[in-house]
Amino acid sequence: MSATTVVPGTGFLDRARTVARPGFNRWLVPPCALAIHLCIGMAYGFSVFWLPLSKAIGITKSVACPADAGILYYLTTTTCDWKVPQLQAWMFGLFFVFLGSAAAIWGGWLERVGPRRAGVVAAFCWAGGFMISAFGIHLHQLWMLWLGSGVIGGIGLGLGYISPVSTLIKWFPDRRGMATGLAIMGFGGGAMIGAPLADKLMKHFATADSIGAVETFVVLGAIYFVFMIGGALGYRVSSEGWKPAGWTPDPTKKALVTNHEVHLDVAWRTPQFWLAWLVLMLNVSAGIGILSLASPLLQEVFGGRLIGVDATYDQLSTAQLAKIATLAAAFTGLLSLFNIVGRIFWASLSDRIGRKTTYMVFFLLGIVLYSSVPWTASTGSLALFVLFFGVILSMYGGGFATIPAYLSDLFGTKMVGAIHGRLLTAWSVAGVLGPFLLGYFRQAQIDHGVPKPQVYSMIMYVLAGLLALGFVCNLLIRPVAQKYSMTPAQIADLDAASAKAAVHDIGGGTSDPSPGWMLIVAWLAIGIPMAWGVWMTVQKAAPLLFR
Repeated sequence: MSATTVVPGTGFLDRARTVARPGFNRWLVPPCALAIHLCIGMAYGFSVFWLPLSKAIGITKSVACPADAGILYYLTTTTCDWKVPQLQAWMFGLFFVFLGSAAAIWGGWLERVGPRRAGVVAAFCWAGGFMISAFGIHLHQLWMLWLGSGVIGGIGLGLGYISPVSTLIKWFPDRRGMATGLAIMGFGGGAMIGAPLADKLMKHFATADSIGAVETFVVLGAIYFVFMIGGALGYRVSSEGWKPAGWTPDPTKKALVTNHEVHLDVAWRTPQFWLAWLVLMLNVSAGIGILSLASPLLQEVFGGRLIGVDATYDQLSTAQLAKIATLAAAFTGLLSLFNIVGRIFWASLSDRIGRKTTYMVFFLLGIVLYSSVPWTASTGSLALFVLFFGVILSMYGGGFATIPAYLSDLFGTKMVGAIHGRLLTAWSVAGVLGPFLLGYFRQAQIDHGVPKPQVYSMIMYVLAGLLALGFVCNLLIRPVAQKYSMTPAQIADLDAASAKAAVHDIGGGTSDPSPGWMLIVAWLAIGIPMAWGVWMTVQKAAPLLFR
């Protein structure tokens, strides 16, 4: 007798076909999640395309459009090059708006159909977006680039991002933070792998008449499709009632950990949901603002000191500016590495000290570090400057990785994927608010004659203020009242809808242990690309680390 009996006619992508048999190794699920997140994480690495695409027609130098050309002209022109802001600002905006929107709209659907179907749809959207963008670059149609990678790819981002959350939390009820940290770590690492790979591909395909972007988008789309489909098909969900051998839940261990379930339609109406929304939005606004200004921040604060020259940024020659730009790129890569490590470190730590305490650390330590950055800059201590920002970005990543477990503590595990999806609208808001706020303050101070090295001091204090607001919001979070919980009948209906075509035999059935070689292959498949990305990042950052 098999552990799961599937009613004839059940589709291959249906949730019922993904229920694991007894003996399945739960450590096979994180590599599947990582395979998807490492691919969609390339959204952070798209900046590698902006300068080459701004010279898609001129090849070596941008061909200027008419001075009075409006955005509609740029959308369809084939005679002049796009501007970097039309690529960078619009693409990042579309990415994060559609990521949050897709996660919010289809989060409930994902809970019903399971992670396999959602992962497959995400693969088609994300990889398909690359293919549409490639065709748009070939025809030099900006609207196709926005539609392909921005809109359709953004939907793939949202579905791919939340696809493993609920599944991992149910497989690892004893280590919720670590499990989601492992998966979401991949999103931070996607750019670390994808950006240098895209750079190498463009150089390989470049000719006297082409920047090599079309072929690069096609190759990346194909690679991402294979990895994402592999990850999606590898997903397995735990049987109803499954728990790790020898593990007994302790509802009294942490005050906020609930022993009941809250429905999506009720959860988003609770004060706890909106406080958690503000907690994530404020933490992300501060971090994403730093990411958006990381390169100019380092260059304008330290100027010639980066290369041993006693001169401000505006006093440097073209050759000297090129040298410090290279160091700034290394700084950005190093921050990405801290972002990745922070996702697994802080999320795992939250399993021990609790989610609320972890966020308290984020906000309190963040306030201290942001407020101290002007001091590190004034003393000229590059090592401290880099270290402080590294810790800041580790907490930015840690905030993303810890929030799913925080939600499962508050609202239970039944609909945590859908609740997390709706909460990610905070990311969409932060993706606009953070860069806009920092860009506005930076430009306003420059317009008032503030020297560039001092411009960022006020920005750091503004960010510290955002974190102070986040601290208050987190402090106000209390356990969700019992009145919001689902009734036994509602839970039974939800289970029936989720497992509509499957009959689970928890107690009996034949054990189907996962072979050891499968675990090794799965982890090597994602471990090797990540190791390569780390090596490339450390190589570039060496001048900053060892001076």
